[in-house]
Amino acid sequence: MKKSRVLSLALAAAMCFSLLAGCGGGSSASPSPSASSPAASQPAGAGSAGEITIALITNTTGDYAQYGIPVHNGAKLYIDQLNANGGINGKTIKVLEYDDKADGIETVNAFNLAMDNGITAVIGSVLTGATIALSDATYEVNMPQITASATAAGVTMIDPEDENSEIRTNVFRSCFIDPFQGEKMADYAYNKLGAKTAGILFETGNDYSEGLKDAFVEKAAELGLEVVATEAFATGDKDYKAQMTNIASKNPDVVFCPIYYGEAGLAITQGRQAGITATFLGGDGFGGIKDYASPEDLEGTVYCSGYAPGTESVAQFEADYQATYGEPVPNMFAPLAYDAAMLMCNALKSAEDAGLTAGTDEYKQAVIDALAANDGTEGITGSYTFDPYNNPIKSAAMIQLQGGEEKFTELY
Repeated sequence: MKKSRVLSLALAAAMCFSLLAGCGGGSSASPSPSASSPAASQPAGAGSAGEITIALITNTTGDYAQYGIPVHNGAKLYIDQLNANGGINGKTIKVLEYDDKADGIETVNAFNLAMDNGITAVIGSVLTGATIALSDATYEVNMPQITASATAAGVTMIDPEDENSEIRTNVFRSCFIDPFQGEKMADYAYNKLGAKTAGILFETGNDYSEGLKDAFVEKAAELGLEVVATEAFATGDKDYKAQMTNIASKNPDVVFCPIYYGEAGLAITQGRQAGITATFLGGDGFGGIKDYASPEDLEGTVYCSGYAPGTESVAQFEADYQATYGEPVPNMFAPLAYDAAMLMCNALKSAEDAGLTAGTDEYKQAVIDALAANDGTEGITGSYTFDPYNNPIKSAAMIQLQGGEEKFTELY
């Protein structure tokens, strides 16, 4: 049994708007089908002999639905395809769908309702704060959980500041974490772009932004990449002229902006107006930035992503997504969710193959053990091997803005 821990819903609510993942460009289309709650209640661990019940908790309405909808759609696409091909050993995956509206309290309420309705695993949530709140709740009952998008280290670690932190051993992710992105972009700037100096613009109080910034700074110091200017802005700010003028005065080779695409588009536009000629760099939050600044201002901008669009490994997924939802894949969160569902369903199959009963402690532990045992499992966004913190060890896809389009250039 794990140590009992008190869940602070107030803290969860306060954290709920920190984006996990970087954010990508989004779709405004509604998920189909969608339900905020299951139709009927049944005892935990119940369900027909031909079903395995899981929960899918995402934010499909509200301010950040452009991230939650692709996660919902990607996960559902995999599970619907699996069910159409016989499910798991002839059993159908029954998905109870919940909209947490990117709110930590709503997330925990959804999980408690899902528990009452007999789930044996969870896919979700989407944003960092909501996912950490969910992780606290699932950890208490050792419920298998995987997120496609929450990149903060605190999703799987109780205290990310402590290298000896207790790990939420039941929680996994298909995306890479914030520190990985910051390190990757510093390495890319120094070793691929030949940069010697860097400027930084980040958002204060945002776990995603500060996490990437801190990792970039640490890796830059290790490499000998000199950070000559560090500027910050508060959440909600739209005017970055002063910060960009200060960065321009230092004439850096690159400018790292670990922020989201909306703010990044404004910042790059204002940076060019201030005279910055450097290459702009970002994390996965830049996904979809092409719609938020001119092609001229964005030309050459590079960011890292968990998804390599247009490549052979994702071609079938892209075609299936277009056919199912009537639009192209909007960002990396849909394919990452497809992989998350694949990993969870593979783990469910391991428990089923062992002859265990869904919903029991033994079944849940078998699913967790199977997730942890992945060693090079191929997904559409890369191969999956998990480190001791349940983070995937995988390459990043480098995306460059060319002629107003976001083009995959290489895995790095």
